[in-house]
Amino acid sequence: MKLQNKKVLVTGADGFIGSHLAERLVGLGATVRAIAYYNSFNSWGWLDTMSAEVLNDMEVVTGDVRDPSFVRQAVKGNDVVFHLAALIAIPYSYQSPGSYVDTNIRGTLHVMEAARDLGVEKVIHTSTSEVYGSAQYVPINEDHPLQGQSPYSASKIGADQIALSFHLSFNTPVAVLRPFNTYGPRQSLRAVIPTIITQIASGKNKISLGALHPTRDFNYVEDTVTAFLDVAASDLTSGKVINSGSGREISIGDVAGEIARLMNSNIEIVCDKDRLRPEPSEVQRLRADNTRLKQLTGWSPRFTLETGLEKTIAWFTQPENLARYKVDIYNR
Repeated sequence: MKLQNKKVLVTGADGFIGSHLAERLVGLGATVRAIAYYNSFNSWGWLDTMSAEVLNDMEVVTGDVRDPSFVRQAVKGNDVVFHLAALIAIPYSYQSPGSYVDTNIRGTLHVMEAARDLGVEKVIHTSTSEVYGSAQYVPINEDHPLQGQSPYSASKIGADQIALSFHLSFNTPVAVLRPFNTYGPRQSLRAVIPTIITQIASGKNKISLGALHPTRDFNYVEDTVTAFLDVAASDLTSGKVINSGSGREISIGDVAGEIARLMNSNIEIVCDKDRLRPEPSEVQRLRADNTRLKQLTGWSPRFTLETGLEKTIAWFTQPENLARYKVDIYNR
């Protein structure tokens, strides 16, 4: 499937990955309808930072995926749906688990019902590597057991199963893309890489972090967006769960050291107890097996960790971008 001239809906387009995806789709020549979460400030999130040229080629609608009537109207008339809208912060899911069930599971149900009833050609549902929990073996392939080690990950397991059930029950053309740890411009400070960069950029030498020993498979946002596009374009991906990751892992402590090196900074890492997960909830190790994605689509990562970090640091250290973040406040 070529996405050029296709009518495409992106839920969660106001967020980190969603905004990059919507922007790329406009560049590919798709007709893009972008959903931003409704709020009284009339903010479109990261869509507000895009050029007028891009926004003029994009229809932005505001609403809430928890509202089935809104979702149905948003899906209507589109050929492809990229479903990224979700609550994603793990620490906040400890405080408000019900909201994660409502948004992530019921929101996904509303998207799938609308896609089924309106005859959408392809739905790409966004999962997360967090559904695997701590790796029982590496690299983690799509057959790895699912472990709900936080309310967030449990809600995403439920959302994934809702999406897959519509393929099995109604032949709805759904693919589940499971990105490992994406980073890059526009990411929230709830994620570790922006947290490190912004603290250093703000002149701090003592950097507050949580656990340093867990490993993650970090991926630059442009590689993750390419995976979304490739999965949508392939005729072989419906009904499949597909990992998107580099196949490499690095500890949080080591990635902090690499960022400090690239920013020419001598740092001291301080453990902030508020940033620690409950021990049984902490995911200790993640490393993707990306074989299926490569075989089905030909995808491969273009950015090394060093190159991606350089681009991310360059964006966050621009004064107008750094000013958007509350560096002294821990973002749950």
